[in-house]
Amino acid sequence: MNNSPAKKNSLGGILMLTACAFIWGTAFIAQSLGSNYAEPLTFNCARSVLATIFLLGCCFVIDKISGRPFTISGTTDPLRRERLLKGGVLCGIALSLASFMQQLGIMYTTVGKSGFITALYIVLVPLLSFLVLRRSVSLLQWAGVAVAAVGMYFICINEGFSINKGDFYTLICAFCFAGQIICVDKIITDLDGVRLSLVQFATCTVLNGVLMLIFENPSWSSVLQGWAPIAYAGIMSSGVAYTLQITGQKHCSPVLACMLMSLESAFALLSGWLFLGQAMSAREIFGCALVFAAIMLAQIPESMLPWSKNRT
Repeated sequence: MNNSPAKKNSLGGILMLTACAFIWGTAFIAQSLGSNYAEPLTFNCARSVLATIFLLGCCFVIDKISGRPFTISGTTDPLRRERLLKGGVLCGIALSLASFMQQLGIMYTTVGKSGFITALYIVLVPLLSFLVLRRSVSLLQWAGVAVAAVGMYFICINEGFSINKGDFYTLICAFCFAGQIICVDKIITDLDGVRLSLVQFATCTVLNGVLMLIFENPSWSSVLQGWAPIAYAGIMSSGVAYTLQITGQKHCSPVLACMLMSLESAFALLSGWLFLGQAMSAREIFGCALVFAAIMLAQIPESMLPWSKNRT
């Protein structure tokens, strides 16, 4: 059990995390529109450049306000600096793979389905933690995995028992995001979250940039034509939303924070319908409802169960 003092759920924290979920959810539109102008690696490289610049500016402002000289690592401790750089690179590799699979997948599926399939990372984190790190998984989390699997069947599997390749790529993306979250959880401990993210996105920039030049045919004209969705994905989704997440989580309990951020999937479904006219079948909507229920189940503390010994 966590013995740290319970966090008070302030209105400011709730609003920040809701805004974060809204930005992430509507960013699926930017990614869908951006795929019309730039290939996946090119799109992700461009958004990572903007995110890196934004976070670099954040670190500069933070140091300025704190009255200390600006440094990338934000510390004079060589061990913490090494951990920050190595950890940021590792997280950046995981994030690059997740973002690539997501951007590739959204080229062949709808915004709403992409949002709900991606949100499965919330259910997959405890599952992968159990398989890789041997961490315990609560009964409700196992129930969440089972319900999510049924939901995925209704979302992805058609009458011919085949899966759309866009949904398949996005499912891989959800596993990659879960792995990235586990990496951050193992690395972050006493490190600066904003600076870890800065190194992470700088790694994404380099990795996507190199692969882009090898496997794609990038052009300035295509990037400039798609500047609006790229800017939204890079600045708002990667920069602003991440900052809102860090700040909001300081003022909300972990359970409420996860539940609020999982609204990302609902915002993706709603925005895809409103702005792109992407309707879903009754079968797919039922599957989305099951996935959302699974996400909620996975976040309920075991102490709330009526038979729990730790229930107060």
